[in-house]
Amino acid sequence: MATIKAKAASLDIEVEAGATFDTTLTWKDKDGVPVDLTGYSAEMHIRDSVDSDIILDTLTTANTRLELGDALGTIRIIIPDSVSTAYTFSGAVYDLEITSAVLTKRRLFEGSISVIPEVTR
Repeated sequence: MATIKAKAASLDIEVEAGATFDTTLTWKDKDGVPVDLTGYSAEMHIRDSVDSDIILDTLTTANTRLELGDALGTIRIIIPDSVSTAYTFSGAVYDLEITSAVLTKRRLFEGSISVIPEVTR
């Protein structure tokens, strides 16, 4: 019998320092149907490395930097220009986890974050 494991999707992100990063992803099931995220919350940490104890930034549904689209299955990631301007790192890693209403947690996305320095400031 084969074992099937759900794995987080790998997605590398580029953020332009001094500009707003705003993108929307959609979580779909194996049949391509958006997963209903009603009642879910989400959290994303950015760290220097996977092993680092230092969190460089935190995005959550509570701080409105992650927005869930309920039945549309969308996850909007927002890094305002005021935040990206303050980024002092050039590269880091992140993962994005969602938690259902019954507290089941799942990691959906993971990858690296590159920050492109701002010239006009």
